[in-house]
Amino acid sequence: MAYIPRLKQEYKDRVIAALKEEFGYKNVMEVPKLEKIVLSRGVGAAVSDKKLVDYAVEELTKVTGQKAVSTISKKDVASFKLRKGMPIGAKVTLRGERMYEFLDRLITSSLPRVRDFSGIKATGFDGRGNYNLGVTEQIIFPEIDIDKVNKISGLDITFVTSANTDKEAKSLLAELGLPFKKN
Repeated sequence: MAYIPRLKQEYKDRVIAALKEEFGYKNVMEVPKLEKIVLSRGVGAAVSDKKLVDYAVEELTKVTGQKAVSTISKKDVASFKLRKGMPIGAKVTLRGERMYEFLDRLITSSLPRVRDFSGIKATGFDGRGNYNLGVTEQIIFPEIDIDKVNKISGLDITFVTSANTDKEAKSLLAELGLPFKKN
């Protein structure tokens, strides 16, 4: 039998039924689903030190289990001493099995390691059913060894869903286990 991530199985078994009941979907295909998770990290100091981008790519690769790529600047900005084509960050896009595995690790082991954690804000929705979450320290991930970190920095996590509204997307992410703050 093939391996199925825990959250993917839970989505099929429980979440679809809960969302169908809550929003009155008639067809299973109407139920919103998580399409991809994008982790990105800007490295502002990369203008002077190119190795910082390599560290960022290496850390994102460790955290996600998938090779990250460096992002390059699209235009010149003289005040930042930035030239077009210079590497200035790192990103990785997760889909399928790896996406559910990462989400499971994020919910169960990484978010509880945040200092004074009381849930994530529900204000990160963009109006089209996608959610953005900012993490201030990359050391919350157990895959990163604190002794080998040269500089503590944050990263952005974007959850892209097939939901049409923010309310549907929030219900989907809450059913999957993201701990939103109670208002």
